[in-house]
Amino acid sequence: MKIVQINATCTSGSTGKICLAVSRLLSLHQIENYILHTQSDCHELSGQAYASKTYVKLNALYSRLKGNYGFNSVVATKRLIDHLERIQPTVVHLHNLHSHNCHLGLLFSYFKDKKIKLYWTFHDCWEFTGYCPYFDMVDCDKWKTGCHHCPQKKKYSWIFDRSRWLYGQKKELFQGLDLTIITPSQWLGDLVKQSFLKEYPVQIINNGIDLSIFRPRESDFRLRYGCENKKVILGVAFDWDARKGLDVFIELAKRLDEAYQIVLVGTNDKIDQQLPDSIISIQRTQNQAELAEIYTAADVFVNPTREENYPTVNMEALACGTPVLTFDTGGSAEMLDETCGAVVPKNDVDALEEKIRYICTQDIIKKSDCLLKADSFNQNKKFYEYLKLYGAMK
Repeated sequence: MKIVQINATCTSGSTGKICLAVSRLLSLHQIENYILHTQSDCHELSGQAYASKTYVKLNALYSRLKGNYGFNSVVATKRLIDHLERIQPTVVHLHNLHSHNCHLGLLFSYFKDKKIKLYWTFHDCWEFTGYCPYFDMVDCDKWKTGCHHCPQKKKYSWIFDRSRWLYGQKKELFQGLDLTIITPSQWLGDLVKQSFLKEYPVQIINNGIDLSIFRPRESDFRLRYGCENKKVILGVAFDWDARKGLDVFIELAKRLDEAYQIVLVGTNDKIDQQLPDSIISIQRTQNQAELAEIYTAADVFVNPTREENYPTVNMEALACGTPVLTFDTGGSAEMLDETCGAVVPKNDVDALEEKIRYICTQDIIKKSDCLLKADSFNQNKKFYEYLKLYGAMK
């Protein structure tokens, strides 16, 4: 058996880390496997790059100019197909194809011609919309019947709105495949069943994390940042904006007194200009172990995301013994129960503030219960389900 995963990245980002974890699990069971990607700095043995970072950026520019998101990168896609022809995989597992890393027409025509067995993990909603990976914030349901006059067009195209054409192309190309769709959340699985892909089988396989890295870790974080006697409220994201709830943290900073300390990880200089002085900003950590130290030091992890699938950060916080508080968004609430966190209605900052105060002062959620919940996120257990799905293991 030969397994090929196709993704934008090989080792970086949430999807790259998932590919890497699956690859290493396959290798552990002596199953030949490859990750075909466009990440220039990947040195993983199973990884094979078929385009450069510069090439991807250039095709992102073409996409912005032409409005034909997903239908550029012709040269790279031909190289990708050459790799597949040489490997002759038993199974192809698709991940993120919307990072300007392939031409959908060429690639899916090849899959149909060769009758290749496909598994496709949807990490968002892009596969069944014209342009967008998420549509919650603009309250759009055109994807159910046919995208047109896209309310988010400016994010993806400077000139043309080709959402109707893109929707039609995807609908046609994604039919007649030997395909099983995988979603990390029940929320996304339910959306697929309302889309033009509803005839395909859908398998729910939650994301997992490395519990050898994300675990309670001692550190001098509180001492270094002068918050030894404060309740630390942590937020972690790597693309802070309204979607991730940046404005919510700014509002919380106005409401909470000096007994509380908000810490945001994953910021940058532009974001720092928007933050009040009372918020501690950490632009990046040296490694994941340092991030685990920060999770451990927090009293509560707050995730006011407004569009989400199955956020890794929630799992990481719980694995470090820290309770999670989130908006009821996408699949974010699916991994929580009353033993390890709380869920409030989306955009309800009053309810969020109330829960923060309650969790921080009542000591109702135990670290041991968070760790017990986190055991279900063990990536080796979760991604073993992929191997069984491939037919590689029983």
